[in-house]
Amino acid sequence: MLPVTQKRTVRVTAVVLSALVLVLAATEAPAVGTRRFTLESGEDFKGGDLKGVAVDSIGRVRAGFNLGAVPVSQGVSIWSILPLADGSLLLGTGNEGKLLSYKGGAVSELAATGALAVTSMTEAWGGAAVLGTLPDSKLMKWAGGKLSELSTLKGAEHIWQVAFDKKSNAVFAATGPEGKLFRVEANGTAQVYFDAEEQHLMSVAVAPDGTVYAGASDKAKLYKITGPGRASVLYDFGRTEVRAIVVGKQGEVFAIANELSTGSYVPTRGGRGAPAEASPAPSVPKTKGKGTLYQFSPDGTPDQLLDDKDEHYTSLALGEDARPYVGTGVEGRVYTVDDAHNAVLVADTDERQVSALLLSGKAQFVASSDPAVLHPVRGIGGADAVWTSKVFDAGIRARFGRMSWVATGPLELSTRSGNTKEPDDTWSPWSPPIAAPAKLASPPGRFLQIRARWSKSKDAVLSELTVPFLTDNLRATVTSIDVSVGGASKSSGSSGGVSASGGPISKGNDSKLSLSWKVDNPDSDELRYSVEYRMLGSEHWFSALKPGERLTASTYSWDTKDLPEGRYRVRITASDDISNPPGTAKQHQLESGVVIIDNTPPTIEGLKANGRRVAGTVVDGVGPVQRVEIAVAGTDDWVPFFPKDGIFDDQREEFDADVSSLSPSGTALLSVRAYDGAGNFVVRNLLLK
Repeated sequence: MLPVTQKRTVRVTAVVLSALVLVLAATEAPAVGTRRFTLESGEDFKGGDLKGVAVDSIGRVRAGFNLGAVPVSQGVSIWSILPLADGSLLLGTGNEGKLLSYKGGAVSELAATGALAVTSMTEAWGGAAVLGTLPDSKLMKWAGGKLSELSTLKGAEHIWQVAFDKKSNAVFAATGPEGKLFRVEANGTAQVYFDAEEQHLMSVAVAPDGTVYAGASDKAKLYKITGPGRASVLYDFGRTEVRAIVVGKQGEVFAIANELSTGSYVPTRGGRGAPAEASPAPSVPKTKGKGTLYQFSPDGTPDQLLDDKDEHYTSLALGEDARPYVGTGVEGRVYTVDDAHNAVLVADTDERQVSALLLSGKAQFVASSDPAVLHPVRGIGGADAVWTSKVFDAGIRARFGRMSWVATGPLELSTRSGNTKEPDDTWSPWSPPIAAPAKLASPPGRFLQIRARWSKSKDAVLSELTVPFLTDNLRATVTSIDVSVGGASKSSGSSGGVSASGGPISKGNDSKLSLSWKVDNPDSDELRYSVEYRMLGSEHWFSALKPGERLTASTYSWDTKDLPEGRYRVRITASDDISNPPGTAKQHQLESGVVIIDNTPPTIEGLKANGRRVAGTVVDGVGPVQRVEIAVAGTDDWVPFFPKDGIFDDQREEFDADVSSLSPSGTALLSVRAYDGAGNFVVRNLLLK
C-alpha cells in the first residue's frame, strides 16, 4: 500500500428555506427617520400641470402664458397660421387640406384646397395669402375672398414651407422630394433658385437684406443662399431635419433641428403619419425625437440655445420680446430661452403637439394638434394661473409636516393626499390655501400633490419647495438565505434541491461558509442583523457573531472550523431597532434549511485486490458517501463505480469493482478515490498483479 493523499473541504447541503416569523412591535408605530419631498430644479417643477405658469431650467415658477382654447374641426390638424390685416387669422389644416378662418372667437371654413395639407402660408403681394400644399405641388393664393391656383412647381411633390421676400417681390418655396428651392413671381412664373443634394428642403426664411436660408432633410443642413445657385452650408446639425427657420430684425437667424428615429413620413388620405411608399418625406412622427435650437449671428457664428433629449421641436417663432419660442411634438409644450441660456417652459397644452406659433403682433396664438385646438394668448398670468405638482409618492402611508418654500411675492399654496397613484374621489379635498410656511392640513396618505395660485400677483416667483414626511414603520422581512463555500451555492432558488448527477456538489478547502440573505425593507429603515445556529436535535441557538459585533450588512463569513461536524440550521433576524425608538422597533426571523458541516474526508477500509476486482469500504463521519472512482495511477482518467447496494445513501458504503476495463492484464498501480457530499476526498493506492 502506498501513502494516502487527501484533500479537505466544507460541506453545504441545499438550503431549503422555511420562515419563522416573529413580530415584536406594534403595527402602527411610525419610523423615526424624517424624509422630504424637495423641489429645486426645473425638472422637479415641470412634472405636473402648468396652467398659466412658466417654469425655467433652474427651478423658478412664475406666471406664464394665459391660454384660451378654441376647438377646431375634428379629424384635422393645424399645420400653419397667418394673421391678416383685418385682425382675423387663417388656419391651414392637414388630413383634409382646408383653409379656415378664425375671427371673433369662432372658427369657420373658407375653402377646401383639394390637397392633403396646407403646410405653410405667407403674406405676399397686396396682402394676398400664398399657400403651400402637398402632395400635389400646387402653390395657391387666397385673395379677395377667393382661392385660386398660383403655380404648379414641376418636379416637386411636397411644398413644405413658403416665405415672401419684399426686396425681390417674390415667394420662395422649399420642396421635396428633389430638394429644390423655387422662386415664384406674382404671375405664377416659377424657377429653380437652388437645388440641394438632399431629398427635401423643408424650411425657408428670408432676411431683410434678401439673403435666403433653407433647411434640409434627411441630412439636417442649413443653407445660406445669396443668389440663384449660389449657396453655402451655414451649419450641418448632424441630425435628421431642419424643421423651421426665422430671421430676426438684426439679421440673426434661428433654426430648430431634430433627430428622428422613426424614418420619414407624409400625410395620406387615411391620416397623418403613414409611411410614404414612393417619396419618403419628413413630417411629425408619433414617437419621441431629440430637438435643438440654434441662433446664428449675422456673421454666421453658431450658438446652441436649447437641446432637448426627450422631445423634438415642431414649430418656431419670435416673440414681441425678440426671444425665440419653440413648440414640442410629444407633450405639447412651448419653451423660450433667455440670454443666460436658461430654458423657460411658458405653456403646457393638453394636446400632443404644438404645430404652429404666432407670438408677435397684437394677437398671439398657440396652435396645437391631436386634437386640433387654437389657443389665443390672453396675457401673462391671471386669476386662473395655477401650478399643480406631479404626484409625490412616499412609498407607504406618511404623515406630512411643515411645508416651506421660497417665493418673491404673494402666493397661495394648497395640498391634497390619497392612497391611489392617480388622484380620484378617494383623495382628500384640496386644503385651505396657506400664504406662509405651515404644517399641512392634508391627512396621512401615501401620495401627495401640491398646488400654487398666482391670483394675488403675476410677478411672484416660486422656488425651493420642501415637504417633510414620516412614514409608518413597516417590518423588514428576510425573504431568503443563501449559504455557499468554494463558489458553490444552494438556496431557495435552486432547481428543486436536486444536485447534479455524478460528481460532488462543491470542492474547496475552506471551513468558512459565506452567508447572505435578501430582505424586503419597505420603509428603508437602517437594519441590524443577528446570525445564530443550532445543531439538529438541539433547541439551543448560539450566536455566530463575535461579542459586541454589530452587523448591518446582509452578508457574513462564518468560520466553522471549531464546530462539531453534523447537521445545522442558521437563523437570521432583521431588526429596525437602530432606526426606531424603544418599544416601536420591529423584527423578523428566517430559518434556513439544513446546513451540513463536514471538515474531514472519508476513510477507505479493507482495500484489497482479488484478480481484476477491487473491493473495500468507504466510511464518512457525517455522510452520506457521495462517489467512488478508480483510475490507473498517474493518468487522471477516473472511472466511477457504484457501491454494492447500487446507490450512495449512507455513511458507510461497500464497493466491489471489476477493473478489467482499466487494466486488462499484468501488473498495474491503481488509485481509488472516495468523496463525501462536501467534496472532501481521500485517495488510496494499491498494486494490481
